[in-house]
Amino acid sequence: MNRRRFGTLLGGAALAPRAAGPAFAQDRPKASTLPICGLPDRRDDGWPVSTEELDRRIHRFALCNVVRMLAETRANVHSLLIARGGTLLFEQYLSGPDENLSRRLKYVVHDADTLHDMKSVSKSVASLVFGIAVDRGLIGSLDQPILSFFPELADLRTPEKDRIKLVHALTMTLGLKWEEATPATGDDDNDEARMNRARDGCRFVLGSLPVTDPAGEKFFYNTGALRLTSAIVRRATGRPLDEFARSALFEPLGITAFEWNRIKGDTDTGGGLRLRPRDMMKIGQLVLNGGQWNGRQIVSKAWIDASMTPYTKASAKYDYGYLWWLGRAPFGDREARVLAALGRGGQSIRIVPELDLVMAVTAGYFQDYSPEAFALQAGIFTNVLSAIPTSP
Repeated sequence: MNRRRFGTLLGGAALAPRAAGPAFAQDRPKASTLPICGLPDRRDDGWPVSTEELDRRIHRFALCNVVRMLAETRANVHSLLIARGGTLLFEQYLSGPDENLSRRLKYVVHDADTLHDMKSVSKSVASLVFGIAVDRGLIGSLDQPILSFFPELADLRTPEKDRIKLVHALTMTLGLKWEEATPATGDDDNDEARMNRARDGCRFVLGSLPVTDPAGEKFFYNTGALRLTSAIVRRATGRPLDEFARSALFEPLGITAFEWNRIKGDTDTGGGLRLRPRDMMKIGQLVLNGGQWNGRQIVSKAWIDASMTPYTKASAKYDYGYLWWLGRAPFGDREARVLAALGRGGQSIRIVPELDLVMAVTAGYFQDYSPEAFALQAGIFTNVLSAIPTSP
């Protein structure tokens, strides 16, 4: 593949600009009618939006420089949105190569109506849907043995697998060996692909994968866990998870356009969701508000709090809750708590409760696991935090 050029975490010296770059607010003559960089459009979608170029809740000039750098270095980032205090303050779309459920698209001009692959952000959204089912009493204790939901798989029972509980699927601590799909494994030589090809994906997950650790003891990322939770929601509600999500989560949020792929009748909660960026922001705002959107309680605060409680150490930077990443990030002279939904290719929803901040990014690095690509994705968040005033 042709490697794109990167700035130094977007925070170092800018690369030389191209002859014809995008227009930004700070470049305008005073009488210009060019749109203000990042100023959100007012749409009938439930989002209050800022109408002020110099809104004191963000440093718009700094954010516009981030977007300028992305455009000038031809970074394959597709959108950047920021909200504070429940108001959408910054919204900018770019263009570049994309994918639609792993089908590669050469070039897409992105805007507010463009659906985008969420990849593993789907998992975090599925956690909210799962929580609604629990809130409604459709699913009982998270300490139930996972095999109790699948009586037809009784032949798979062993002492080790009997110890696997529902909570272990939500926290990636199943204790089963798993090879995740990455550019290195290709489209076919990984356990996710083998699961999708299997006649019964749940039997594949619980029957074909060897036990490596006692359940609940060690984090090991496993998209197969989401095949199990998707099937459990379907059995509990009588509907595929995406249909339950439509009425229980998306419609109350005013999300009117989405796609959620199914595989052999079950919703692909591991990575098959497509959303618009403004609707990603609604998911983040819902979490920030303890399960509320515009005054309506959609997910219980108890489920949000439990989901955002560290259950296991996932990496040097992140703990893991119920399918949400939980970390901290430098802000001024301190660190701020960060709640995150993260997906392959640069998709992210990040929530910083201390700053009353929600941020969403979409990008097209689906086939690029290079250090430069990951550094650029992390650098966007770093630069956004640098553009947030340290005091109101």
